[in-house]
Amino acid sequence: MQFASPLVRGRLVQRYKRFFADVELDAGGLVTAHVPNPGAMLGLKEPGQAVWLSKSDDLKRKLAHTLEMVEAGPGLVGVNTMHPNRLGAEAIAAGLIPELAGYARLRREVKYAGDSRIDILLEDDARAPCYVEIKNSHFLREPGVSEFPDCVTVRGVKHLKALERMVEAGHRAVMLFVVQRTDCDLFDTADDIDRAYGPALRDAAARGVEVLCYGCHLSPEAIRLERPLRWRSRP
Repeated sequence: MQFASPLVRGRLVQRYKRFFADVELDAGGLVTAHVPNPGAMLGLKEPGQAVWLSKSDDLKRKLAHTLEMVEAGPGLVGVNTMHPNRLGAEAIAAGLIPELAGYARLRREVKYAGDSRIDILLEDDARAPCYVEIKNSHFLREPGVSEFPDCVTVRGVKHLKALERMVEAGHRAVMLFVVQRTDCDLFDTADDIDRAYGPALRDAAARGVEVLCYGCHLSPEAIRLERPLRWRSRP
């Protein structure tokens, strides 16, 4: 996923009301940026942290700037939760996720399981459809381990149950975690933050839902999926 133009750097002044951040640009000037992330962003919202913003020329937008990345640890961390669906779709189309390769058609945001929408539906006349739910992961407390979620997600558990129903119907179902960090080798669930999600994920896996985790390469110019990560599952 290529940015329309290279990101600009600044320092975070504050994040507030979840979706707003004041940033002092390195080039000078204070701007208010949109924060496309409803989560807690633990460890990624401290005043003074270096951040990277995109800028839109769309005059209809109330805020021209969007918070895209935060400098944390040895590299960049992507915080825009709108990107993983696109990153996943591009990687699948390019054959970068072998487990999801070989399908003839890819559709996004397809209604299924009642009132839900699947992030990606893979179809092929020669096999059962594959339903792919995608979640962004950027939370880190233990070196090398990205965790999900960073706050309670009732909606996330609902999505897992919908995937289970697809498996029961004879289809294929995949939970894909896109880790927008460069410093992780493992993925784990944050069971102390959300006591329901981790057990629900493990139960879904036991019922046939496949769990995939992929890390990203991030730069001010682009983001792309580049490597599989191991899921540190537990009993």
